[in-house]
Amino acid sequence: MVKRLFDLVVSFAAIIALFPLFLIVATLIRIDSPGPIFFTQTRWGQGGKKIKIFKFRSMRTDLGDESGVQQTVANDPRITKIGAFMRRTNIDELPQLINVVKGDMSLIGPRCHAVGMLAGGMLYEELVPEYHMRHLMKPGLSGLAQIRGWRGPTTRRGEARARVMCDLYYVANFNLLLDVKIFIATIRSEVGRGTGF
Repeated sequence: MVKRLFDLVVSFAAIIALFPLFLIVATLIRIDSPGPIFFTQTRWGQGGKKIKIFKFRSMRTDLGDESGVQQTVANDPRITKIGAFMRRTNIDELPQLINVVKGDMSLIGPRCHAVGMLAGGMLYEELVPEYHMRHLMKPGLSGLAQIRGWRGPTTRRGEARARVMCDLYYVANFNLLLDVKIFIATIRSEVGRGTGF
């Protein structure tokens, strides 16, 4: 209950404070390339439920991958100019605050993966048999794996396993103090340091 209250208070405050930025970003997206402002994608939610997450659209609509299975790479031709900037600064992720308010996501938790996501050419659930244990909790905007540097495309299986192990550790050891530590670490190390692809 306390975790949910924290999610709601912080998310509502962030949406209100960032609303002018949202308007600017929305305008730039429309100027940069034709298509919708937001991008939605099906991802794993709590309990293996499939949810629709929101992001600012950072790719061309004619080249985008709604499934999320095709991972982005450096100099990816699908990414727009404003999209590259948003990805470097993590601005593209901010609409997921809406998912937090809806209750599909939490501020802190295992990052939600696209259904059918691959790591080194293998499905995550094949690579790590305990993979779906990470879905015992709501997915988060940020998590333990992200602050430990395991973010972005996973082309190597060892990186993918390390990411999932961080998620499983978080699920097994969840407490509010750990959430606060991850939240503060995210603000310090993640904001403005997106992968850019």
